[in-house]
Amino acid sequence: MIGLASKQTKTGRQKERSLGSADYFCSACNSSDVYIDWARGEVICSNCGLVLSDRSIDMGPEWRAFTADEQNARQRVGGPMDWSKFDQGLTTIIGRQNVDAAGRKLTSTRRAQIHRLRKWQIRTKVHSSDKRNLAVAMTELHRISSQLSIPYSIRETSAMIYRKALRKRLTRGRTILGMIAASLYLACRVHQVPRPLEEITDQIHITRKELSLCVRLILRYLNLKIPHSNPVEFVHRFGTELNLPGEAKRKAIDILEKAREARLTIGKDPKGMAAAAIYVASILTGSRRTQLEIARTARVTEVTVRNRYKESPLNFASAGPNGGETRHLDHVAVPQVLLAAQ
Repeated sequence: MIGLASKQTKTGRQKERSLGSADYFCSACNSSDVYIDWARGEVICSNCGLVLSDRSIDMGPEWRAFTADEQNARQRVGGPMDWSKFDQGLTTIIGRQNVDAAGRKLTSTRRAQIHRLRKWQIRTKVHSSDKRNLAVAMTELHRISSQLSIPYSIRETSAMIYRKALRKRLTRGRTILGMIAASLYLACRVHQVPRPLEEITDQIHITRKELSLCVRLILRYLNLKIPHSNPVEFVHRFGTELNLPGEAKRKAIDILEKAREARLTIGKDPKGMAAAAIYVASILTGSRRTQLEIARTARVTEVTVRNRYKESPLNFASAGPNGGETRHLDHVAVPQVLLAAQ
C-alpha cells in the first residue's frame, strides 16, 4: 500500500513537473527546456542556467520523514480499491473498542448509541440483494483462491468477471459457488495460468458438469476474449509434480511445438496432449514415468494418454514433414519428427 502511495506521489510530481515546465520560457536564450528544483523552489533554464523563478510551490506533503517508520506513521492515504471485496474496500468500519479519540472509555449511554450506529452501519452495507450476493461470492472467492494458491492479480480479474455476470443477471438460476468458480477458472486462462476444471471442483461442492455449464454461460453472454489453453503451459507444472528433470521438460515442450506445427493439437484436450508429450519425453531422456503416474497428475485417464500417444504417427504420416517415418520405442510407434528434438 505504501509502495503504491509513493509511486502515485512520484507520478504526480512528475506530472506537475512536466506541466509546470511548459509554462516557463527563458528570456535570455529563448529556450523552453527548464528544470524545476523542488527542494529550493527554483525554476532554472537547462540551457543557460538562468533562474526564471524562485517561488515555485511544492505540491507534496508538508512533513518530512527520515526513516521508514516515520514515513509509515505519517502516511494519510488508504489502500487501493480492491475488487475482490464486495464493497471494494471503500466503506468505513465502526470499531468495537468503545473508547474515544483520547483513549477514554465511553459512558454507558454513549456505548448504547455507538452500538446502535454500528448495527445500522453493518445493515446498510448489504441493504440490496446484489450487495448480499457479492458479499457471499467474494467470501467464497477468497476461500477458493487461498486453497488453490491463486495470486492476487488473478483474484482481481475473477472478481471483475463475476461483477459483469451479476450486472447481466447471469447468476439467476445458478449457484453463487458455481459462478464464482467459473469466473476464477476463466481468470486463470486470461492470465495464462490455466487450472483444470477438476482441480477447482475439488475445492467446491459442485460437479464438473455444472461448472462447465457456468463457464459456457459466461462466455456466451459476456464479451470476453478468453485465450485457449496451451498444452505447453501445463508442462512445467506437471513436470514439477512428477519430479522430472529440466531436460525432460524441455523435450516435452519441443514435442508439443512439433505437434502444433503439424496441427495435431487442434480439438484435443491440452492436459491430454501435455501428458502424452511428458510421457514421450520421460522415455527419451531416461527418466521414465508410468502412464498411471502421469494420468493422475494431469487428471486424465490412462486411455487418454495412450490415445494421444498412438494417434500422433497416423497424423504425422499424412501431414508430417518427414513423410511419417517412424521408429518403435517400447513397442509403441513414435514419429520420427518427435524424436528429431533428441
